[in-house]
Amino acid sequence: MTIILGIDPGLNITGFGIISVDSNKLSYITSGAIKNNGKNVNMKLCNIYNKIIELVRNYQPDEFAIEQIFVHINVNSALKLGQARGVAIVAVTNMINDIIMAEYSAKQAKQAVVGYGNADKLQVQNMVKMILKLQQELNADEADALAIAICHANFKAYQTENINFHIT
Repeated sequence: MTIILGIDPGLNITGFGIISVDSNKLSYITSGAIKNNGKNVNMKLCNIYNKIIELVRNYQPDEFAIEQIFVHINVNSALKLGQARGVAIVAVTNMINDIIMAEYSAKQAKQAVVGYGNADKLQVQNMVKMILKLQQELNADEADALAIAICHANFKAYQTENINFHIT
């Protein structure tokens, strides 16, 4: 069994999702969002770091996948996102220095769960719930993090064993 931590980084909200992969079966472990308020960037980054350390300590992931930065129009937002992403990577790799790490674009994650790279947030949320057989509602950030984890599981299975995950 392999435990995968998926992270959707953000300075104000960082989504996380943890799944397990056993043969060709994906299972939900936990998910949520690290929320930050206020204007102090240092405190926000510290909070992200500490919460991710706690997740790694509690769930001991074998692999880690994170969303790549997408620069749209606001370069300042991209820089802040990069800081949150960097802190998340450092937190995980400080805890488990030989962890397998991968990065995927939002488009790749959407393709993996919805089958369409330009899917909207609601489509991603609904498909993640269906794939992982969840009853509870997911916020957009945790659904995106779970989609990143699912994307990694699919990519790794395709690369190593040509396993296709089936929804039953």
